[in-house]
Amino acid sequence: MKKAGKHDKALKLFQHASALAPKHPDILNHYGEFLEETQNDVVMADQLYFQALTYSPGHEAALANRERTAQIVEEMDRSTLHRIDDKRDKLSSIPDSSSSFRRAKKEAYFQHIYHTVGIEGNTMTLSQTRSIVETRMAIAGKSIMEHNEILGLDSAMKYINATLVNRLGTISVKDILEIHKRVMGFVDPLESGTFRRTQVYVGGHIPPGPLEITILMEEFENWLSSEHAMRLHPIRYAALAHYKLVHIHPFTDGNGRTARLLMNTILMQAGFPPVIILKQDRLKYYEYLEIANDGDIRPFVRFIAECTERTLDLFLWATKEYMTEFPAIEEQKELDRRTIVLDEDVLK
Repeated sequence: MKKAGKHDKALKLFQHASALAPKHPDILNHYGEFLEETQNDVVMADQLYFQALTYSPGHEAALANRERTAQIVEEMDRSTLHRIDDKRDKLSSIPDSSSSFRRAKKEAYFQHIYHTVGIEGNTMTLSQTRSIVETRMAIAGKSIMEHNEILGLDSAMKYINATLVNRLGTISVKDILEIHKRVMGFVDPLESGTFRRTQVYVGGHIPPGPLEITILMEEFENWLSSEHAMRLHPIRYAALAHYKLVHIHPFTDGNGRTARLLMNTILMQAGFPPVIILKQDRLKYYEYLEIANDGDIRPFVRFIAECTERTLDLFLWATKEYMTEFPAIEEQKELDRRTIVLDEDVLK
């Protein structure tokens, strides 16, 4: 099909083959070559070469391909991070006295809570989430658990903003326990702020046993303050911290929410706004975590970089002159519609 120029059919065959044999190095290598040659997708091709070498370290074709693409992809990643840094610096130049900036931060706060609990399956809408945070009034027809998840996130974010964001020094295990204590304080007071005492299973990943958690968390704390970690770009540092925490899975529940809050604490300390991972991206989010479990953390880092840039774009869009609101991202289609309307107004 490839030789006949029927690239769409060839792509479907490669997708089918990789689904049937996801660990076959020849399939992964040929699939990468196809994407690189016909789609010009060097990043995905490099990822497939990397996976092929994970399952067959001596695969000659994959080694040769990886040697060619690794440096190209690293340069592309650096360029992306540099572009995101420029947007962060542009946002930081906006004075705190700006009314549109204050309004954007307030709306982003509600959306962050909405999407963070939504990833875990909470069914509250954005307007219902805002109402609970602002009024503490119950929403008819919704469970107590869903209300408490929102209140817990609100409590944890207020704690982070008040104590950790502007504090000197790295984050400790005690800080992580304090975050978790607030995340789960309304949901499960007995388990909040404490390490799990039982074995848990997360999809195909089996986290370390409960007896290992204390030692692993001490090692994680040492890594957080290590010279190597501190030299990383903040987005890479934050994404790695997120992944390492969910990989250890130190709590019975609330690991994902605590990891995302830890990630955002690191990013806010570096001058970024809290990053919003959309609830509609939950499958992509979990897929990249699974790929990281197989040995390649880069797709997850790129995903966090993408979410960071999107959040920055929303802030910059909302703080432009004449903007009156922070664009809701409860549904991406609604944002696209607003953008189209804005473009039409500009053209007029």
